[in-house]
Amino acid sequence: METTRQNKIARLIQKELSDMFQRQTSGMRGVLVSVSACRISPDLSVCRVYLSVFPSNRAEEIVGNVNTNQRQVRYELGTRVGKQLRIIPELKFFVDDSLDYAEHIDELLKQ
Repeated sequence: METTRQNKIARLIQKELSDMFQRQTSGMRGVLVSVSACRISPDLSVCRVYLSVFPSNRAEEIVGNVNTNQRQVRYELGTRVGKQLRIIPELKFFVDDSLDYAEHIDELLKQ
């Protein structure tokens, strides 16, 4: 069970990262990246970020690219929330495929 502090920090990180990704992907036509969830560890040192990418066939490529530039993303996040957090957590990015899974289940139920 997550504490209130974990939830507040996760929401703050989710909001800032979604704004960052929205600005960075605005130049890429036909690609939409959104932060669907953030889960932060109890010691506030690691944050698991789940990215939802449209179209889903480019999800692995984009999340891989974000993971390779993880240090730069963390630095930019630190400049945005540095006044609110003492330590910026280490970021780990994952593909959120829950929408694809729901679509697959929906197709199976229609048959």
